[in-house]
Amino acid sequence: MDHDIKDALARADLLFDRAAVEAAIARMGAEIARDYAGDRPLFLTVMNGALPFAGLLALAVGEGADLQLDYVHATRYRGATSGGELHWLHRPASPMAGRRVLLVDDILDEGHTLDGIRRWCLAEGAAEVRIAAMTVKAHDRAVAGVAADYVGIEVPDRYVFGFGMDYHEQGRNLPGIYALRDTP
Repeated sequence: MDHDIKDALARADLLFDRAAVEAAIARMGAEIARDYAGDRPLFLTVMNGALPFAGLLALAVGEGADLQLDYVHATRYRGATSGGELHWLHRPASPMAGRRVLLVDDILDEGHTLDGIRRWCLAEGAAEVRIAAMTVKAHDRAVAGVAADYVGIEVPDRYVFGFGMDYHEQGRNLPGIYALRDTP
């Protein structure tokens, strides 16, 4: 089946435009700067989806906290619209022992991927692992014990894409957040 981003956009609603997304990131940046003031947390971007969000979030934190940037690449989706087993493509090079870690991701849906990454960070000796999610899906299917400490925007329980989130590996660079009206 051919998946075209133009067809997806024609079947989608714009939920949040760029201005709304950037306002949410500015708010989150201020919260993170306050909570990590005087500290040097490890700011772990979950690739690929969190890339646009993480860059803007790090800038929004500004001088409020000295972030050490690194990334992790673990996925359950591999271009599909539903998840499977966690696949590690890159583990961070930065030491975790005794560190405060902030996982930065584009979406917290059910939380399986973030839970796996969080557990790995703790096993590596992280003193604390918090989660900053650009979007959190509104439903009750989340993994027990997994919640975002910093939330940008709550989205409905629909297939969402744009601003880092993909539709069959397309549309990550869209400046807004869209939701399909039907199942992909």
